[in-house]
Amino acid sequence: MNNFFIELRIRIMMSLQRVTLMMFLLISPFLSQAQAQDYDLLLKGGRVIDSKNKIDAKMDVAVKDGKISRVAADIPASAAKKMLDVSGLIVAPGLINIHTHVFAGSNPGFLDGQSSQLPDAFAIRSGITTVVDAGTTGWRTFPEFKAKVIDPSITRVLAWINIFETGFSSGSAFEPDMGTVSVQKTTEAIEKYKDYIVGTRVGHYKGKSWLPFERASEAARIANMPLFVECHMPQYTLQDQLDHMRPGDIITHAFENVSERMTVVDEQGKVRPFVLDAQKRGVLFDVGHGGAGFWFNQAIPAYNQGLWPNSFGTDEHRTSMNSGMKNMLNVMSKYLNMGMSIPEVIARGSWNAAKSIKREDLGNLSVGSVADIAVLSIVNGKFGFVDSGQNRIDGDRKLEAELTVRAGRIVWDLNGLGANTYK
Repeated sequence: MNNFFIELRIRIMMSLQRVTLMMFLLISPFLSQAQAQDYDLLLKGGRVIDSKNKIDAKMDVAVKDGKISRVAADIPASAAKKMLDVSGLIVAPGLINIHTHVFAGSNPGFLDGQSSQLPDAFAIRSGITTVVDAGTTGWRTFPEFKAKVIDPSITRVLAWINIFETGFSSGSAFEPDMGTVSVQKTTEAIEKYKDYIVGTRVGHYKGKSWLPFERASEAARIANMPLFVECHMPQYTLQDQLDHMRPGDIITHAFENVSERMTVVDEQGKVRPFVLDAQKRGVLFDVGHGGAGFWFNQAIPAYNQGLWPNSFGTDEHRTSMNSGMKNMLNVMSKYLNMGMSIPEVIARGSWNAAKSIKREDLGNLSVGSVADIAVLSIVNGKFGFVDSGQNRIDGDRKLEAELTVRAGRIVWDLNGLGANTYK
């Protein structure tokens, strides 16, 4: 009798195992399908360069719900709803342009809006996912800027707030009413719009008083943010400007050669000692290429002597886009052909720039961070790169944006990597 029950139990267990196996075989296709839903987007086989996380290797990047979900080697293609083969391409954090002018419209800032450009028109096609407007607005005009430009843009738009109340508009910033140069109003605006304002800005001022510079610096100090110093202030010597700057403050148009400001490189081709001292103190140097702000006779000797830019701000506006600057990738390509390594170039276009504006949530591919990604190609050939003085250097490589992902969504696709093949 005992043997009968033992044998019955064995047969029942074997039957249950067969049923379980049959059920598994029936639902396994659905399990595989569920696994394929793990990630929304998978960029597979690219050279991942992420300065923050010290990554420079062939890896895959997986995105889910607008965030970086995983960075690893050989993530299965079946684990994603959409997989893109980016072999032979660079996969980098979304680039950050810290010097732009984007308050465009019917009558906004920067020469009544005639020179400003809307960010979505130029940024995402260059792998840029974040731009910082360089003081086109002040405390009085910032609410309009937010409503008209920041809120509707795909590109993330941040700002340096001008110490002048209306920002950089036609004429007002050159000889402003000193009664409107307010630390209190500026810091109030920073507090109200702290998710968008990254620091204060001073520049394009022709008066003799140090008051605008000092008040911009004071407002930045109170807000624990950097000061962004532009040029066009001929009454202040370069040394005076640098001496008034704190560690973490940024000087732009760093490598310009114009009559109104002393150059960083002297007549003998040497970087001036007080410039190197400022660099050692922690003052940051932004390219600020613009239409007149970048000259090879400054940038190349400075680079060779260790004065490297911390960021590749372009001073993007209508004139500079159609002259030597062209776009941020062109500026980065200049340095690539001057001898800067690819990882160093990528760092200055992403993580270094993020740190300089104190937005370390950006410029990296850390798991959990927003999925802002630039997929770049290096095109080999014969190219000419032009500075603000119409001087050319020749190069054999240039960077090009193949794909831009903003918050997990493909917003630029040069060659249809994410498109369906037509049959």
